[in-house]
Order: sequence, then C-alpha cells, then structure tokens
Amino acid sequence: MSATGRNWPKSYKKLDEMTVSLKPLAALLPWRRLAPHADDLYDAIMAQTRLPIYYQRFGVPDTLEGRFAVLSLHLFAVLHRLKREGKAGAATAQALSDRFAADMETVLREVGVGDLSVPKKVRKLVAEGAGLLEGYERAVARGGEALQNAIADALPLDSEAARTVSAELTPYLNKTLQDLDSQPLEAIREGRVRFPELGGA
Repeated sequence: MSATGRNWPKSYKKLDEMTVSLKPLAALLPWRRLAPHADDLYDAIMAQTRLPIYYQRFGVPDTLEGRFAVLSLHLFAVLHRLKREGKAGAATAQALSDRFAADMETVLREVGVGDLSVPKKVRKLVAEGAGLLEGYERAVARGGEALQNAIADALPLDSEAARTVSAELTPYLNKTLQDLDSQPLEAIREGRVRFPELGGA
C-alpha cells in the first residue's frame, strides 16, 4: 500500500466516520440480503483494529499502511473461521470482502484521491489485501515460523523492526484463531465476535 503523505489520525478519523456514512448504502447492496449482520461484524473488526496497543506497545506504525496491516490480520482470522463453515459461512465471508472494498473506496476519496483513479486504486488495494490473506492462509498451513515471516513481510517497517513487531503479533494472531474456533458460528455471523484480551488495551 503506497504512502499517502498524510498522518494517519486525520485520515483514520474519516475511516471511523464512514461506518455511519455507509450504512444507508449498505441496505441496498447484496451483502445486506445475504448476510444481514455483516455490518455489525465488520464494525467489530474495525473496533479491534483501532485499539492503541498495536501501535503504542506492539510497535506497528500508526500510519495508513500500519492500520491496513492490522486490519488485514483481523480480517484473515475471521475469514479463516468462516471459510471452514462451507455455505453457512460463505455469504458472510463474501459480505466482509465486499464491505472491505467499499470502505477502501471511501478512504481513498476522503484522503483526496481523484475520482477517476479511485476504481483502479481500490482494485489494487483489494488485490493486495487478498494477497496478504492468502499468504497468511499458506503460512498457517505450513506452521513453524512461516506465519511470523508472513506478518513481518506485510509490515511497513525495515526487516529487523518488522521481525520484532511480528514476534509480538504472531502469538496474538494464533490465540485469535484458537478463540474464534471455540465461538459459535451464528454469534460470529451476527457480529458478536470476541477477540483475545490485550493487556493495556
């Protein structure tokens, strides 16, 4: 994800605001019919992504790129759970992907990307996000240090700093995957998802 040249807090405030601004639109889109609680689930993921601990203690850069990396981790964890539920989880998984694409379009417009270039940039962002998620899926399947390496590669940091931060995020992501496995599918689909507690969050 390319740098925007702006500090994240101003841009991310727009990301917070779009949760409200997109809801009237969401009522008209397919995910509302197929997965009526997708907004609630996405909002829960976004709320977890905003926690300061990732940036203040774990060391993820508090930038658009850093926030994107943290969002991708949480999207992966939830999609990984839904993916194993066949058709029961497929509609919600697609709805989350659609909502992600819609949010990225809103963010790009709010940070000043020209209207004509927005669709192309959204496609690029969505493709990058899909690549990250696929990389995490392969890493989880391989085991060992593969997941830590995949997280480090996704962070907007030099290699040494990325490895340090990844060492903090990897146990958290593994715990998140375990916790999601124990939560009822219907609760997750309805947005009643629980993430592991983080000290100092």
